[in-house]
Amino acid sequence: AAPLPEAASMRGRTVIVTGANSGIGRAAAAALARLQARVILACRDEKAAAQAAREIREETGGAGELLVRKLDLASLRSVRSFCQRITEEEPRLDVLINNAGIFQCPYTKTEDGFEMQFGVNHLGHFLLTNLLLDLLKRSAPSRIVVVSSKLYKYGEINFDDLNSEKSYNKSFGYSRSKLANILFTHELAKQLKGTGVTANVLHPGIVRTNLGRHINIPLLGLPVFKVVSWAFFKTPEQGAQTTLYLATSPEVKGVSGKYFGDCKQEELLPKAMDDAVARKLWDMSESMVGLM
Repeated sequence: AAPLPEAASMRGRTVIVTGANSGIGRAAAAALARLQARVILACRDEKAAAQAAREIREETGGAGELLVRKLDLASLRSVRSFCQRITEEEPRLDVLINNAGIFQCPYTKTEDGFEMQFGVNHLGHFLLTNLLLDLLKRSAPSRIVVVSSKLYKYGEINFDDLNSEKSYNKSFGYSRSKLANILFTHELAKQLKGTGVTANVLHPGIVRTNLGRHINIPLLGLPVFKVVSWAFFKTPEQGAQTTLYLATSPEVKGVSGKYFGDCKQEELLPKAMDDAVARKLWDMSESMVGLM
């Protein structure tokens, strides 16, 4: 897909995209490279990220600049190491795109003992963003873009069982992590007022990516599923359009704390805008990742 007509040139600007080796993240990285950005592919699998970078260079004719940096969001140690390297090597950071995620996996834990979906989708990005805030503020005006999902509607924040040790449902676990993304962005935008850094959250729609690899589809149903996905699901390039809009468009300059879909602002359910819940989640997340 061609870059958005509203997109500004990103020459001279540095963008971090988490999970940029495949799916929406890869599509966003390629589009940003076409806009002449310096794009840091922050990925757990360095080999896959290097391959993606090579392919993007071929596709774009070497436009922009692509760098691969290791980031495992399931490891707070990896997040801290990544951020230390970025702050030492990069004089500026114009856009942080929190894109990576894991979807409806069986109950497993991160390196630090957190339920995997909550740990990767929320806590990993929470620590990442906080550790890069000073660099983002020094680079202002800058932007933070958080990829959530419409499935947040089915999530609830249970402060008595954030780690899902009392009960676990992989579908509700994913929805909870995506609700946490929105509440995090809601509180973050409030804290960033007056800094020149904006924070917005989006849902990409239903996209054909490998995110659903943990979903078990009966063998006989696979042909039907493939036909349906090709007919009705978005391509990664289409799915990345709202991410790119929030990262590059002059139309959203200064806009912060909002929720977008298909490049337009959308309304949220009240539970996703609850100031008290957002603040409590922030405080507990700080404690869980060791920021306090």
